[in-house]
Amino acid sequence: MIHLDVSIMGQPYKLACKEDEERALREAAAFLDKKMCAIRDAGKIKGNDRIAVMAALGMAAEFLSAKAPQGPLGDMSMLEVQTKIGDMHKVLDSALTPQETLF
Repeated sequence: MIHLDVSIMGQPYKLACKEDEERALREAAAFLDKKMCAIRDAGKIKGNDRIAVMAALGMAAEFLSAKAPQGPLGDMSMLEVQTKIGDMHKVLDSALTPQETLF
């Protein structure tokens, strides 16, 4: 484990991560900082906690609407893939559940 210092909206944070994850964590912190600063600078939302929640919601929406660049599910968003997998689980569960016999 290594420790690294990052700054998000001017606040310092000390984070721990595996050595091979340092770059990704720094990039994630920089991305979050950019999103939160943009929300703060827009001036419509006050309070760091509310700004953080709005940034998280925006990032979650971006993630769920992201599409795979190629492959059999390339035309589906992450949310659509999750829904499809959930539907498949229901079908499999019902197929694997012992059915009552009429004998």
